[in-house]
Amino acid sequence: MVKLSGKAVYKGVIIGPVAVLKKDEAQVKRTKITDADAEIVRLTQAGEQAQAQLQKLYDKAVREVGEASAAIFEVHQMMLEDDDYLDAIHNMIQTEMVNAEYAVAVTGDNFSEMFANMDDDYMKARAADVKDISNRLVRNLMGQEDVDLASMEPSIIVADDLSPSETVQMDKSKILAFVTVHGSTNSHTAILARMMNIPALIGVPMDLDEIHTGMKAVVDGFKGEVIFEPSEEICAEVEEKIREEKEKLKLLQTLKGKENVTPSGQKINIYANIGSVSDVGYVLENDAGGIGLFRSEFLYLGRDDFPTEEEQFQAYRQVVQTMAGKKVIIRTLDIGADKQVDYFNLGKEDNPALGYRAIRICLKQPDIFKTQLRALLRAAMYGNLSIMYPMIISVEEVKRIYEIVDEVKAELDEAQIPYKVPEQGIMIETPAAVMVSEELAQIVDFFSIGTNDLTQYTLALDRQNAKLDDFYDPHHPAVLRMIRLVTDNAHKYGKWSGICGELGADLELTEEFLRMGLDELSVAPSMVLRVRKAVREANV
Repeated sequence: MVKLSGKAVYKGVIIGPVAVLKKDEAQVKRTKITDADAEIVRLTQAGEQAQAQLQKLYDKAVREVGEASAAIFEVHQMMLEDDDYLDAIHNMIQTEMVNAEYAVAVTGDNFSEMFANMDDDYMKARAADVKDISNRLVRNLMGQEDVDLASMEPSIIVADDLSPSETVQMDKSKILAFVTVHGSTNSHTAILARMMNIPALIGVPMDLDEIHTGMKAVVDGFKGEVIFEPSEEICAEVEEKIREEKEKLKLLQTLKGKENVTPSGQKINIYANIGSVSDVGYVLENDAGGIGLFRSEFLYLGRDDFPTEEEQFQAYRQVVQTMAGKKVIIRTLDIGADKQVDYFNLGKEDNPALGYRAIRICLKQPDIFKTQLRALLRAAMYGNLSIMYPMIISVEEVKRIYEIVDEVKAELDEAQIPYKVPEQGIMIETPAAVMVSEELAQIVDFFSIGTNDLTQYTLALDRQNAKLDDFYDPHHPAVLRMIRLVTDNAHKYGKWSGICGELGADLELTEEFLRMGLDELSVAPSMVLRVRKAVREANV
């Protein structure tokens, strides 16, 4: 039994099997062999195993995201059978008498470099593909378990850290908890844990080589502990805790269908934040009044190329139709900072949080922006959709956005494609936007305050830096005064103001937000009923 402590980013307790995700590939060693034919047989078997793995991924992707998005797995299957690729591996095994793992790794590097240096963009994109299939073959040859993020059994995810593109591939219904060595309380892993109502720990000093997939573990978000291979006595205690937590959740269920209204009669909208179409189920399950933040950038993650207009349109339409008239606020893509996507070719930045990201990419690369806007305007025909623009710092930016929207309208008119221009608002995430919020309130339809970034920029600290967690204070008077100022300026011009950052779910501040007159709080789906309870008990 091994007990380790970390920082809890969502309280809760669970017991279950572990799935270890290791980012770094094992070091491939060059080994002299005596039987080349036997090594090629091993390679063939590893290839057949890889084909089966990829077919499984393809079938699942077709069901969940459609054939267009699943096609990458077909490409990988074809590349596994490429004669040039296989001949190069066979030749190295036979002429240099080296092990298959080494031959695959070297050939993968050579082919990847060759593709990367080509002029054709399509062929350049294949560099990452050949690297991926080579890594898969090496894992199979080394007998490493391929933890399939999409089709694993219900498990406690244990990793060094998790990127947004990794979490987006997971079947969320199979995740029992997160435990990571690194990460911060404001990482997307933490946000995902809060959305799903599952325990999560960060900063746990684990040696991932000593932890194995299939081990039993207990994650206790109340104590900030993870216990590997717990004793029967501890398992019994944890099962009792889980029963108690389920009883508390049952009591919250009685609030479904109730109004978000204080004893004195003040009402507020409580919406939910989500990252994908599949998350809509959490919204409905927790009785949210709408979707206050749909993070559209997750449509761009975990893939090799930009989502098409049609793919985006289908996703947005599905969400608004499923929400059946309830408000759905879709944030335009917020790529950059901690959400890096290779095919955007953004380049390395010394300070990505202050760099080329979000609306800045959209204004500098309007073709990407227009594709998304066309899909959004078309989807607005099917329900109560609003558009929200992130990382705004000036009135001029909003005016330029409106010019691009007008260009998109003209394109759709010319193509005789039906559309509707929905409500358009902005996120208040920068001190600059706060200070010009009175001017902005005169030209936009609403404000949604992104307290995660607003706190980061106001306090001059990187919210992804775990060393700064002790300094990260979202209750700082400066942050709260900014929220009040923005809300007052919105109301001055008849516009509504809400919060879509993590602070909206902070029950210690619910009464304060009501006193400020905020019109909406958008929170993780798992927090909707908790916030409703706080509102209904608030003494404003």
